[in-house]
Amino acid sequence: MAEAATRRRGRGAGGGAARRAERTAVRFEAAKFIERQIPNLEILNDEALAIIEANAEILLEETGVVFSENPAALERWKNAGADVQGERVRIPRGLARQLCATAPSSFTQHARNPERSVVIGGNNLVLAPVYGPPFVRDRQGGRRYATIEDFRNFVKLGYMSKWLHHSGGTVCEPTDIPVNKRHFDMLHAHMTLSDKPFMGSVTEPSRARDSVEMCEILFGKEFVAENTVMTSLINVNSPLTFDATMMGALEVYAESNQACIVSPFIVGGAMAPVSVAGTLTQVLAEVMTGVAYSQMVRPGAPVIAGAFVTSIDMNSGAPTFGTPEAAHITYGAGQLMRRLGLPYRSAGSFNGSKLPDAQAAYETANSLNVGLLAGVNFMLHACGWLEGGLVASPEKFVMDADQLGALHGMAKGVDVSENGQAMDAIREVGPGGHYLGCAHTQANFKSAFWRSELLDYKPFETWSDEGGRDTYTLAEARVQKLLGDYVAPALDPEIAGQLTEYIARRKAEMPDAFS
Repeated sequence: MAEAATRRRGRGAGGGAARRAERTAVRFEAAKFIERQIPNLEILNDEALAIIEANAEILLEETGVVFSENPAALERWKNAGADVQGERVRIPRGLARQLCATAPSSFTQHARNPERSVVIGGNNLVLAPVYGPPFVRDRQGGRRYATIEDFRNFVKLGYMSKWLHHSGGTVCEPTDIPVNKRHFDMLHAHMTLSDKPFMGSVTEPSRARDSVEMCEILFGKEFVAENTVMTSLINVNSPLTFDATMMGALEVYAESNQACIVSPFIVGGAMAPVSVAGTLTQVLAEVMTGVAYSQMVRPGAPVIAGAFVTSIDMNSGAPTFGTPEAAHITYGAGQLMRRLGLPYRSAGSFNGSKLPDAQAAYETANSLNVGLLAGVNFMLHACGWLEGGLVASPEKFVMDADQLGALHGMAKGVDVSENGQAMDAIREVGPGGHYLGCAHTQANFKSAFWRSELLDYKPFETWSDEGGRDTYTLAEARVQKLLGDYVAPALDPEIAGQLTEYIARRKAEMPDAFS
């Protein structure tokens, strides 16, 4: 069976026609997912972790959670030993954690190009772009509703971005396509305009099923049955509520052995307590419940434990980003998820700014670095986020994508090999010399330092002669260059035709709906 799946996988990856096309395609460098060589930052001691874990168990047993409009889920919980009264599920101490034990600590998400496949878990960090904004802002057009053309351009930018490992999901919401049909066009873009891994639809269980069926066309039915080819976002309706839409999508994906991110959506002070320990208690309780439920659907189904957490401006009620409290929660949640033995999702290019300005840069840098040090394994929203997630910006996308290279460099740690010690260089140069011309520098200068492909380090005179361009302007030019250089990755024409046929048939089966 495995050998047959491998043969079918070769066809899904492109086949002979695709391989011939690939030989003439534009080549660009794509970095492998990050493998950390640095320790995680841990801010909670064993006593604090034990207190939070005990409180989460008390919360599940005494307060419980709601599974709304989902009789099948209530029946599963009842059969597992939970106390089910109406839609309220109270989970005995230890049951949720016990059920979580069958979830894998890491898994591979396969891309149609095997070189782009990612391993999620362990010391790895996979970076994926912004997810969900209904608006787009670019330097020329300003703020407006997103379209499918915007969506396709973001997928192209993600494909061309060296440091981005994943194509993501709803990189923006294409509002010019009916709500009940836009998932087809979004998935088709990820499948044909990129060969990196991608996410499926979660806005309705039938759309999750469509996502699985489209993957069966792209990868082959046997391969999808035995391998994970999608990772999809399942938000908990915090506090402590699991709605039928999200759980229905989770059920489809878990049954099909496709990965889900079980992620509470927390705005501290509104959807969770204002305290760090209180929020971590609720996050842990919600994550354990969601992961446990996925394992009741299918033991061993791949899952990522998520924590999307932000604080709130108590004057305006607006969410705030890059704050120390959010950092504490991100660090603490990482410790808790590692003790559960689960891959961890958190952090991103979070900011509340309306423009890609200094506020956006400060808040984004804080959040990205916290994610690296917190041991995050899957970072959604790693580039392109503006205005609290309401806006996707192509200029911000390339600014962030450039800075992701710095995360790669930081994660390498310190080289203490013979070459890294550089004793031969120190001896060669001696007192009062310089290192620019020594043999060690000549041998290492191309790879010694991370180099931005966007930021300006030219002398003032040169910068001034070139128009005194700020970073926003430079980013606009880079967007245009990347889109101008874009060439679609090769795909077997037979598979491309089957995808087009499937989408046309499924769209014809339903009337348009815009709500």
